[in-house]
Amino acid sequence: MNIEIRPACPEDAADILELSKIIGNESDNLSYGSDGLPYTVEQEEAFLVSCQHDERQVFYVALADGKLVGTCNFSALNSPRMAHRGSIGICVRKSYWGKGIAAKMMEALLHFARDTAKVDIVFLEVRSDNLRAIKLYEKFGFEKTGVYPGFMKINGKLVDFDLMHLQFNK
Repeated sequence: MNIEIRPACPEDAADILELSKIIGNESDNLSYGSDGLPYTVEQEEAFLVSCQHDERQVFYVALADGKLVGTCNFSALNSPRMAHRGSIGICVRKSYWGKGIAAKMMEALLHFARDTAKVDIVFLEVRSDNLRAIKLYEKFGFEKTGVYPGFMKINGKLVDFDLMHLQFNK
């Protein structure tokens, strides 16, 4: 399988929104469900254009043999006292889990965060019971900072999330 990670372009907008519905239906690990991301194609296109020349944020797509199977993003904070930090998000179609795609996306995000955005700390939130994702993050050096009880409410149930961070150049 040929895996390609590349910056998303505005022409990807409709496919990204469709993928978000598929992935949102496959997993309760994300902030959205089967309705997908709450944006129009035009809004998604505008967002992707804004990312193209931004040194503080990036949005990548993952392609497996040319097929869109995942997305990931990094966004640095802008407040002067918090501009040294940024957050990431990763999602992959369930049928492509365990094939190294998330790891390739993580490599691309961390490279961007360190070398382009020039942040010191990358942080994320992950479901406390999402052991597969936690293992991936730990593999890249992320450490658990704490737990956010009831971070999300899914089907009437409060779901805890772990807060994790990676500090470059400790």
